[in-house]
Amino acid sequence: MKLCHIVPSLEERHGGPSKSSRELCAALARQGAAVTLSATAPHGGSVDTTGSLTIQTFPRSIPQSFCSSTGLRHALRRTDADIVHHHALWLRTLAYASGTARRLSVPLVISPRGMMNAWAWRHHRWKKWLADQVIHPGALRAAAGWHATSEEEAEDIRRLGFSQPICVAPNGIALPTAEALESARQFWLKLCPATASRPTAVFYSRFHRKKRVLELIDVWLEQAPADWLLLIVGIPEEYSVQQLEEYVTHNPGQGQVRIFDGLGRPPPYAIASLFVLPTHSENFGLSIAEALAAGVPVLVTDGAPWQRVNAAGAGWCVPWAQFGETLRAATAEGLSRLKSRGQTGRDWVAQAYSWDPPARLLLDFYTQLRSHAA
Repeated sequence: MKLCHIVPSLEERHGGPSKSSRELCAALARQGAAVTLSATAPHGGSVDTTGSLTIQTFPRSIPQSFCSSTGLRHALRRTDADIVHHHALWLRTLAYASGTARRLSVPLVISPRGMMNAWAWRHHRWKKWLADQVIHPGALRAAAGWHATSEEEAEDIRRLGFSQPICVAPNGIALPTAEALESARQFWLKLCPATASRPTAVFYSRFHRKKRVLELIDVWLEQAPADWLLLIVGIPEEYSVQQLEEYVTHNPGQGQVRIFDGLGRPPPYAIASLFVLPTHSENFGLSIAEALAAGVPVLVTDGAPWQRVNAAGAGWCVPWAQFGETLRAATAEGLSRLKSRGQTGRDWVAQAYSWDPPARLLLDFYTQLRSHAA
């Protein structure tokens, strides 16, 4: 089967979909599909082929914020794929995907990547209405099927009135090697020496209001023990490092929080005793899975579909109203107990979140869609 996957960007600064779409396509190729993953890039283009997977990027047109690309549009005119699968919404690449599927008379599959959650759907709603009408008109209704990474995301899609078939196939996660973790640990010990002598909780995500990063600072300074450190690392988006640092300085106990730009730096899981993410919403929450894979217990809000960590004993997934009291209880458990929870989490995700099962689910889904379209 020939698969044409499209994602607006593969840049690290654009978060989880840039990473998960690449890993998913690699897994689909391992299952025997011929896969091309196409994306836009701020400057220049590239082509990399490994086995039956080709990853290609094309320079963006101005304005770059829409991820328009003449090169990508022309390349898609030459594809003869059996399935067109687009990751994310609201950008011009979805119009290219929809047009390509229509030209070839093949199914279009869309992975919304968290963008249909109730909170995300309301956020900047007028921009999303404009995108639906102008940037990729008719694309959502033209989809033959949807790919959701959790049952919760599938419910979000249905709640918005879309009746097309949905494949629920979670993201996978690759366990980091001991060498990679040690290298990252040494990097962060050098960059932030305080992590060597203090128990450290890590936030690692985009600096966006969706992640409740300001609220996390407030709760931390109110509830966390004075000997603990909160290390906030991420991709500046709605907030810069300087803005977050200034926010901290207006609160007491500023020595309890350190903030760093995460672009081009290794993930900081290796120096964490606890991972925290008080998000409004996540379709999957790749950083949560990565923390668990690195052996770190997690404390997250139930806006992320990770309630199973409670039963697994790998951390806590709670409503936002309970986040502060749970943070206080988690940090009081002791480092040995937290380390044990982390090992439990690592063992659990190693068993439950391989990339190959979701790839097989999607290949079966593609086959079903093609048979219905025939």
